[in-house]
Amino acid sequence: MHHGERVFNAELTVAALGNGDCPLTPREFSVLEHVSRGDTVGEIAARLHLSGGTVRNYLSSMVVKLGARNRIDALRIARDAHWI
Repeated sequence: MHHGERVFNAELTVAALGNGDCPLTPREFSVLEHVSRGDTVGEIAARLHLSGGTVRNYLSSMVVKLGARNRIDALRIARDAHWI
């Protein structure tokens, strides 16, 4: 970057290319990653500097977008699709 060159994070680039059919936003995806680690709503909120209500809204949105029954089912769907 210092010399005006483009810099790409390899992990993010691979994730972006491999998740083309993922309907989740990057923020929803990051919340879901924290769910996959077993974090509570409060822990996710603290780590991502969000309110607990905002985290719950993201979780609800993911459940709807993925046609899941709950956040655990949303996590299963994301894993089965190899998004996580």
